[in-house]
Amino acid sequence: MNMTPFRQSSTEENDFQNSSTRNPSKIAHILLVEDDHNLGAVLTEFLEMRDFSVVLCQDGEAGLKAFCSDKFDLCILDVMMPKKDGLALAEQIKQENPQTPVIFVTAKDKIDDKSRGYAAGGDDYLTKPFSMEELVLRINAVLKRYETSGNANRFATQDVYRLGSFTFDYQLRVLKHDDEDGKKLSTKEAELLKLLCQHENTVMNRDKALTVIWGDDNYYNARSMDVFITKLRKYLKVDDRLEIMNVHGTGYKLIVPRANSTGIRPVTR
Repeated sequence: MNMTPFRQSSTEENDFQNSSTRNPSKIAHILLVEDDHNLGAVLTEFLEMRDFSVVLCQDGEAGLKAFCSDKFDLCILDVMMPKKDGLALAEQIKQENPQTPVIFVTAKDKIDDKSRGYAAGGDDYLTKPFSMEELVLRINAVLKRYETSGNANRFATQDVYRLGSFTFDYQLRVLKHDDEDGKKLSTKEAELLKLLCQHENTVMNRDKALTVIWGDDNYYNARSMDVFITKLRKYLKVDDRLEIMNVHGTGYKLIVPRANSTGIRPVTR
């Protein structure tokens, strides 16, 4: 795609050179799949200046081959590419290794496009034109989230969570406090609580939650989600160690005590 991919101020590069957002002792290995030769080269050079290691591929099939022959910390994928589009590539990447995060960078900016991106396994979705600073910030945020969770997608196929003195069974939609009968949750309540659990002690992106659960991040759905967040807070208030925090301009964070936070437990039925 022959278009300007980013917005960059005259001082932005200097700001980045002075940035200390990454730990220089750990260099993240990134797979970048972008069919625009000039854009791919510019992004590769810029990311390498920011202390990332980058492998650039220019079509989806080459990207999949590279992924299967190496170990990457994160993948950045364009959507509209020859041979194999970014959505199909993301799905195959997640099948090969569900612990590898994926960020889409694309000109496709409709809500349906974003929904398909998240459904394909995307962890973030950045539309062109974008700021290089924003791309680096999003890369660091996604890597931090995965590093904090320890095993990024351990929750993908398991549905029982231990939250302080609560047990949450997503399949049964039951939230049970110790020594009490379980509370049956609505479908939306269960989906939202599961997404919060998947981001336990890290930020759950508000727009992603709206897209995944409601299918659209419009104003009315956002107000609806606020109502469900209030309900979940009410259910969890029995354990004062638990908290659903507002993260201004970003989303929500489910705070779970580390000592009792064992994440997802295998389902034994």
